[in-house]
Amino acid sequence: MSCQTSSKTCQTWFVMESEIAVSIATLRSTNPGDYQDLPQPIVVMAKRFADGFSIPMHEHERDQLLYAIRGVMRLRTQQDAWIVPPDGAAYIPAGLSHSVSMHGNVDMRTLYIDPLAVRKRPQGLSVVTVPGLLKELILALGEEPVAYDPDSRGSLIAQLIEREIHLAQALSLHVPLPRDTRLQKLCAELLADPSDRRTLDGWSEVAGASPRTLARLFERDLGMSFIQWRQRVRFQSALEALSQGVPVSVVAKMHGYRSPSAFSAAFAKAMGHAPSRVMQG
Repeated sequence: MSCQTSSKTCQTWFVMESEIAVSIATLRSTNPGDYQDLPQPIVVMAKRFADGFSIPMHEHERDQLLYAIRGVMRLRTQQDAWIVPPDGAAYIPAGLSHSVSMHGNVDMRTLYIDPLAVRKRPQGLSVVTVPGLLKELILALGEEPVAYDPDSRGSLIAQLIEREIHLAQALSLHVPLPRDTRLQKLCAELLADPSDRRTLDGWSEVAGASPRTLARLFERDLGMSFIQWRQRVRFQSALEALSQGVPVSVVAKMHGYRSPSAFSAAFAKAMGHAPSRVMQG
C-alpha cells in the first residue's frame, strides 16, 4: 500500500494488515499448541513430514485422531508399538505420552478433539479403519475455517466425524512391549530385524533365561506366545514395505518366510486381506 494520507492513517492501515496476517497464520498454523484451547469440539491441522522424520515423546490436552493421506506412521508408548497403515488412523487419548515416526513422505491430518465436548469416543489408544466417508469428512473439515460457528457447515461436518469415529472398526496392529529385562533385549533385536528366525532355544543365551522361562514371560508380560508376538512384529514391518511398493516376494524373504505364498496366506489370515491390497491402496 502506498500512503498518500497522513502518517496516522498509514499507521492504522499497517496495524490492520498485520492483524489480518496474524489471523491467516493462525488459521493455517502447524503448531499443535494453537489447537488445544479452541471452543470448537473438533478441529483439523494439516502437516507434511519427510521420510524418516520422528516426533519425540509428547502429549496433548486434547484427544487426537492421527490420519495420513499417504505414508505410514509408527507410534510408540511406554507399553506398546503401533503401526498406522495408509487406510487407518490412530486414536490417541488426551494426556497419553507417545512418539511418532514417519515411513515414506507423510501427508498428515490431525484431528484435535475436545474429550469433554464429544459424547462417544474410544477410551484407549487404538488404530481404526478410515472408510471413504470418514476420509472425505476429514478433508472437508480441513477446508473449513478453524474457528467455525456452531450452526455452520464446519460444525455439521464435525458432528458427522464424531459419529463415524465411533463406528470405525478397530484393527489389531499393536505390539505390546515387555517390562521384564530378560525379554527387552530379545524383543529389541527382533524389532530391529524381524527376519530373525531363531526359536526360543536360540534366544535363551541372549536373554539369560531358559526357553521355558521365556515362554512363560511372553504369556505373562505380553499376553501372547513368542510366535504370535514375532508375527505381529513381522506384519508391522511388512505393512511398511508393502505400502512403499516392495514386491511381495522380497517382503516375504525380508520377514523370515520361505515362500511368498506362505507369507501371503499368513498375512491374509491375520490382517483380513491379501498383501496385494496394501500395494494397491
